[in-house]
Amino acid sequence: MLTKFETKSNRVKGLSFHSKRPWILASLHSGVIQLWDYRMGTLIDRFDEHDGPVRGVHFHKSQPLFVSGGDDYKIKVWNYKLHRCLFTLLGHLDYIRTVQFHHEYPWIVSASDDQTIRIWNWQSRTCISVLTGHNHYVMCASFHPKEDLVVSASLDQTVRVWDIGTLRKKSTVSPADDILRLSQMNADFFGGVDAVVKYVLEGHDRGVNWASFHPTLPLIVSGADDRQVKIWRMNDTKAWEVDTLRGHMNNVSCVLFHARQDIIVSNSEDKSIRVWDATKRTGLQTFRREHDRFWILSAHPEMNLLAAGHDSGMIVFKLERERPAFSVSADSLFYVKDRFLRVFEYSTQKDTQLIPIRRPGSNNLNQAPRILSYSPTENAVLVCSDTDGGSYELYIIPKDSYGRGDVVQDAKRGTGGSAVFIARNRFAVLERSTNQVLVKNLRNEVVKKSALPIATDAIFYAGTGNLLCRSDDKIVIFDLQQRIVLGDLQTSFVRYVVWSSDMESVALLSKHSIVIADKKLVHRCTLHETIRVKSGAWDDNGVFIYTTLTHIKYCLPNGDSGIIKTLDVPVYMTKIYGSTIFCLDRDGKSRPIIIDSTEYIFKLSLLRKRYDQVMSMIKNSELCGQAMIAYLQQKGFPQVALYFVKDERTRFNLALESGNIEKALESAKKIDEKDYWYRLGVEALRQGNAGIVEYAYQKTKNFERLSFHYLITGNLDKLSKMMKIAEVKNEVMGQFHDALYLGDVKERVKILENAGHLPLAYITASLHGLHDIAEHLASNLGENLPSLPEGKKASLLIPPSPVLCAGDWPLLMVSKGIFEGGLDEAGRGVVEDYEEAVDADWGEALDIGEVDDMKNGDIGMVVEEEDLHEENDEEGGWDLEDLDLPPETPEAATIARSSVFVAPSPGMPVSQIWVQRSSLAAEHAAAGNFDTAMRLLHRQLGIRNFSPLRSQFIDLHMGSHTYLPGCTSAPVVSVAVERGWSESASPNVRGPPALVFNFSQLDEKVRAGYKATTAGKFSDALKHFMSILHTIPLIVVETRREVDEVKELVIIVKEYVLSLKMELKRRELRDNPVRQQELAAYFTHCNLQPPHMRLALLNAMTVCYKAQNLSTAANFARRLLETNPSNENQARTARQVLQAAERNMTDATQLNYDFRNPFVVCGATFVPIYRGQKDVTCPYCTAHFVPSQQGQLCAVCDLAEIECDASGLLCSPSQIR
Repeated sequence: MLTKFETKSNRVKGLSFHSKRPWILASLHSGVIQLWDYRMGTLIDRFDEHDGPVRGVHFHKSQPLFVSGGDDYKIKVWNYKLHRCLFTLLGHLDYIRTVQFHHEYPWIVSASDDQTIRIWNWQSRTCISVLTGHNHYVMCASFHPKEDLVVSASLDQTVRVWDIGTLRKKSTVSPADDILRLSQMNADFFGGVDAVVKYVLEGHDRGVNWASFHPTLPLIVSGADDRQVKIWRMNDTKAWEVDTLRGHMNNVSCVLFHARQDIIVSNSEDKSIRVWDATKRTGLQTFRREHDRFWILSAHPEMNLLAAGHDSGMIVFKLERERPAFSVSADSLFYVKDRFLRVFEYSTQKDTQLIPIRRPGSNNLNQAPRILSYSPTENAVLVCSDTDGGSYELYIIPKDSYGRGDVVQDAKRGTGGSAVFIARNRFAVLERSTNQVLVKNLRNEVVKKSALPIATDAIFYAGTGNLLCRSDDKIVIFDLQQRIVLGDLQTSFVRYVVWSSDMESVALLSKHSIVIADKKLVHRCTLHETIRVKSGAWDDNGVFIYTTLTHIKYCLPNGDSGIIKTLDVPVYMTKIYGSTIFCLDRDGKSRPIIIDSTEYIFKLSLLRKRYDQVMSMIKNSELCGQAMIAYLQQKGFPQVALYFVKDERTRFNLALESGNIEKALESAKKIDEKDYWYRLGVEALRQGNAGIVEYAYQKTKNFERLSFHYLITGNLDKLSKMMKIAEVKNEVMGQFHDALYLGDVKERVKILENAGHLPLAYITASLHGLHDIAEHLASNLGENLPSLPEGKKASLLIPPSPVLCAGDWPLLMVSKGIFEGGLDEAGRGVVEDYEEAVDADWGEALDIGEVDDMKNGDIGMVVEEEDLHEENDEEGGWDLEDLDLPPETPEAATIARSSVFVAPSPGMPVSQIWVQRSSLAAEHAAAGNFDTAMRLLHRQLGIRNFSPLRSQFIDLHMGSHTYLPGCTSAPVVSVAVERGWSESASPNVRGPPALVFNFSQLDEKVRAGYKATTAGKFSDALKHFMSILHTIPLIVVETRREVDEVKELVIIVKEYVLSLKMELKRRELRDNPVRQQELAAYFTHCNLQPPHMRLALLNAMTVCYKAQNLSTAANFARRLLETNPSNENQARTARQVLQAAERNMTDATQLNYDFRNPFVVCGATFVPIYRGQKDVTCPYCTAHFVPSQQGQLCAVCDLAEIECDASGLLCSPSQIR
């Protein structure tokens, strides 16, 4: 049994397949009817109007209807498109067991516990016949698929066959047949019946639960509570029992003939489904469930599918695989159909029968060939099947057998999980029990045995001498000659393997996924499908084409996929020639399918950057659609998407995204909406295209932005026009701003006066020396005259002159991309039109006549007069005369046009030169290349924690550059500062960067650290020494001697950091005197300056003496006196301790401290590591640690990883030379 779909639900009592769609209805004991898509495995709908269990359900063959009958005595007819019940048929007086639509007439047959069968007309919604005769519950009733018969089964132990021919005649009578109608009326009047019992079949000992007709033969099968399945035959006059099938252990609940195979399927309350051979009448197979009784069976009207309902849901299943076994070799397809090996030649499309293949001996299902392997040179075929737990047969096809194909030959046989040819005359057979491969020759003799590297359940061909071995979650490629694994890959359970023709790529097909890998099984991409993957093949371009149950799809090398075509029925792809796919269908017919490969070839060309192909495809093909546009945008080709799009809004967005301002302008003109003009203005401003910015602002009537735009582009003529417009529109603020932008003081005074701000007007006039106007205003103000500040110097407010007055910003000359150049046929006219628009001063677009609510008469006239006036003035001033010049020569014209500004090619930035020349981390950080600086530090010193170095990195970078202000509106210029620069140096030679850290600064920090240590400020001292440790990696010195000094400094500082950390730790441990003494003792073994060593010894002596560890204290006193302390107090104390200890040389507590045995202290755990014990070190600060600290961060310097491989401190160019 091949389970295709399973549901978990309440008990399923009724099932019905849809004839065309992959749907099944399940009616439940809970009263719900579920509609499932068994292919997708999803619940589409549920219908919940019955009260109590629904025992029968049935789809109409052609209408969007289904019928249901339940324990509420109601038959309901539903429209599944409208998701509702259309009407209810009432008439039965007890539970309704089954309902069924007639395949041709508008009839429904229903069986009920009220001992009747009713036939209803669902169009007129009436009961047209009641069949009475059973004297117990009628358990089922169904129409014959072709004849006018109904079969019913009842608990009265009989099966009845009813003739409904009269009913059919009655319903097809035409109104003209009056005589017939009259005789019919008489018959009705005198008790004539529409349906009569034809046969009563008696033979079961208990109640019969189910009876059904054979789809074509005059046979009936029935199942009953006597646990038997009976077969009955009928002719025109009588019916009789043919045979009984015994085997079920409980009531048989349902039984039917299979539509496409010669078998009977039955299920029972004994929790099993049984399959019987209908001709031999023997059991073939049994499928059991552990806890669920079966109640109902249903067969698909068209396909090879069955469904069974049980106590906790239902299953949709197939009894046998329908995939034909096939193998492709060059131009031929070898496949098995109806127990014959056949060959199909692709070039001629000729199909030939070759040789018969034996029938499997056993009765079981699923014994058909599963795998075919072909050796072209020897003309040999291996056919593998599941017989006897896996077996193979080897046939040699005789040369003369092409076309005859009826000679039975005795094949060489053997058992094995799977068998494939691996060379011309060798094939490999998997022996599952020992997990090894047997290599055999064509005489079926074992030549070689080879154990497999993984537990293998199937093998596939992988090139000559190689095998793909499959386990549940892994696949490996195994070389049988060298017996080595060439590659492996974790995948879900692989069902089929498809190699490309050049054997460079392989597709591994699982139930719901496809993995594409190369010939060494290096993973390339994985695709997941919700619907089952069925087959696949490689096309000539390296694209993998595959089929699911419903579609033909493609997968590009980068994992992008898409649909090529929808399928009505599943097919198995064998080979692809260009745009023709050859497939085998489930009936074993080879058929070509023509596909449109444009979409995936287009995407492949984009992927492989073959833009010439992309170009020609755009021009010649009809590629379009939202999906393609989205794909191009996602892959970063908005400029290509632009040429697919007809919708102006989408075009506008794509044009903005790709920076194509001309195309955006085109679309904005067509859309003509404020929002789009605004966005165009923003983008044009970003690109520095002044003309379009101006046009967009005019379109949106954004006068403030427009004025400011004229100010920064220096277009003062238009700015003065803007001032006049503001005056007309009575926008005082706008007018004042324009006057301010123009530097027109008189105008400003006039505006302030008109607005009633006389004091402001007076001050403005006075400050700017307009004394006549100031006096006039003073007389108006009278006593309210504002006083001007004394002794202040006024500065004139004049707008700065713009950086550039020549229209657009200069742009670098760049060659047009292939797409703009080749695709802009339509765009050319637009550009010229746009250029004209710029030359035309764009004044017309701002139609001053359109200005809203004119207050000062027709301003258009005013402006024109003013312009005329200005022109006349000009002519009066200069006396210019026209010169009689010769016409311009064409050469001059071309020269003028081609003299385009080309920016000089940029040189290499200084920071890049620094990085290329140096291996010093400090210089990389100064160049701003923090990433490489960190890599260098990791390689040289094993540094892993960079957060303490962050501020140093930033200081180095900032300190190696200085910043100069440029013009007012230009950005600040960054200049690199070089180390050791002099005026005599050549300007083309770049020196190394100037660094903010130097060695002399560290000396000062060391002294500060010593001072803090002497004063007992241990936290401050630790900060100083840590700062030195964190600066040394970024120090650069010149000479070898200085390099040695730096390395020496690292050791000194490390000793101090370790000792200070121990002392700070000791001070925290107030309640652990033993550990306090140990840490004080270890402190004296750090390599410190003599004054600090004396203080340490004094401290340790005091701590131990107080704790009555006199022997240890005496040792410290002795060492203290050996240092010749200059401080008399220290010496006296030491001598007193020695005297006291000599009386009683004992220790009160045992310490982990042996001063006789030399040791170093672990920087993390602060325990002694005695000479001869294993230890690990920090590659940077050389601190020692116990071995368990390996791989951790050094606790002393807080930078490096302990025991990390590192090349050593690099701090001078002299180390590299």
